[in-house]
Amino acid sequence: MALLSRSRYTQEYICQIFSHCCKLRHWHSCGFKSSPQPLLCANGPDHQTILFNHGAVQNIAHLLVSTSYKVRMQALKCFSVLAFENPQVSMTLVNVLVDGELLPQIFVKMLQRDKPIEMQLTSAKCLTYMCRAGAIRTDDNCIVLKTLPCLVRMCSKERLLEERVEGAETLAYLIETDVELQRIASITDHLIAMLADYFKYPSSVSAITDIKRLDHDLKHAHELRQAAFKLYASLGANDEDIRKKIIETENMMDRIVNGLSESSIKVRLAAVRCLHSLSRSVQQLRTSFQDHAVWKPLMKVLQNAPDEILVVASSTLCNLLLEFSPSKEPILESGAVELLCSLTQSENLALRVNGIWALMNMAFQAEQKIKSDILRGLSTEQLFQLLSDSDVNVLMKTLGLLRNLLSTRPHIDHIMSSHGKQIMQAVTLILEGEHNIEVKEQTLCILANIADGTTAKELIMTNDDILQKIKYYMSHSNAKLQLAAMFCISNLVWNEEEGSQERQDKLRDMGIVDILHKLSQSSDPNLCDKAKTALQQYLA
Repeated sequence: MALLSRSRYTQEYICQIFSHCCKLRHWHSCGFKSSPQPLLCANGPDHQTILFNHGAVQNIAHLLVSTSYKVRMQALKCFSVLAFENPQVSMTLVNVLVDGELLPQIFVKMLQRDKPIEMQLTSAKCLTYMCRAGAIRTDDNCIVLKTLPCLVRMCSKERLLEERVEGAETLAYLIETDVELQRIASITDHLIAMLADYFKYPSSVSAITDIKRLDHDLKHAHELRQAAFKLYASLGANDEDIRKKIIETENMMDRIVNGLSESSIKVRLAAVRCLHSLSRSVQQLRTSFQDHAVWKPLMKVLQNAPDEILVVASSTLCNLLLEFSPSKEPILESGAVELLCSLTQSENLALRVNGIWALMNMAFQAEQKIKSDILRGLSTEQLFQLLSDSDVNVLMKTLGLLRNLLSTRPHIDHIMSSHGKQIMQAVTLILEGEHNIEVKEQTLCILANIADGTTAKELIMTNDDILQKIKYYMSHSNAKLQLAAMFCISNLVWNEEEGSQERQDKLRDMGIVDILHKLSQSSDPNLCDKAKTALQQYLA
């Protein structure tokens, strides 16, 4: 820091030294940071903080108006590295004045078309990183009217290949979590069509006379594909119309399918991200995904891939297993149950969640054979393991799976005849544990499903502990839990079924009818209706 004032050379090199100190955490090398398991490098953030605490921002800011282009450029690079994913630095930068001008305004000036490309790109990065760190609003003019259009310009054919890569990757990061920016980008300068050109390198050999050029093209070809996939993934993250446009771009599905089997792991990851983004569309799952049998290469990707690819690929598989997706059948036939059951045993939380989520989707309205396969694949032991997982997402999805397994009467009776004891144990544990309302509600809904079975309901009727718990939740302070408990009671007292008289008598002796009378006076219309319906069973 003390040497910064010596000469323009010390200024240029010291800014470079500082930039390299924080470089470790740069997102180009690690794939998107929004991936569920970010690959954090050891000291990026600590180094940003150390430099920040030593006054780097104040000491470097005035270099942005240096007479030397090289100094201005290195200072700019230093700010882009300091601001990346760092709210503390970014919030400070917004309010820094240099010669009476705020830093964001200086960055915007450096974005202008008459400035060197390197300067435009780096200042666009600074503004992008400040925006993603929450220091600049996504609807601020400096983002919508300056940064975004500048980055789209960087994607055009006129730019060098490396500039196009950097432009697309930075734009992908800028718009990744904001629907409005995704919409604006998708209609700026025909961006979606422009990106299709990223797949055309190296150009056909006959057209290339220059061997150096071919080497350069080859080197950048996979970077270009990776950048295009990333940007398509961000563009299509939320909007159905944009997804449709992307899929209708020439050979798009073929390109993704090819991307899934490329040798470069970065391209594979970006292709899977792109596929995941597009798989959020019901329409596309029914059409393009089916036409191109996307599930085949996806299942292949899931065999022994590194975790960061597995996380995105398994999220995509979750979507392909939704009940309206025509890929569901062939995926089941290709051994998905085994694969997903093994994911639920992963150390990696995101993989456990995805494995159980996909099984939950698979079990929804499934035939009995599939349900039995899932239960066999998981083993009761593993099911209990998941029900005692410390993560509430894993717990909720496991309960969702149980609820889907225990639907339709013959299935409920079949599963409870073989796994009844263990399932009742699990239900008891959860209703006794320290869990949130949603978890308890989901558990009571599972009980209501069991109460709907023909033989299964006896497992509840002969379990006084569970009956007392249902009674307790009927008078709970939370209406959702009361309602779920009432579903259990309704199914138990339904009088068209064998043994209903004995069940009604037992529940009356327990004081359930008195609670129903009280609830039939409830101000909550749902509770009131449900109580009246149950009481009618006693009169009929």
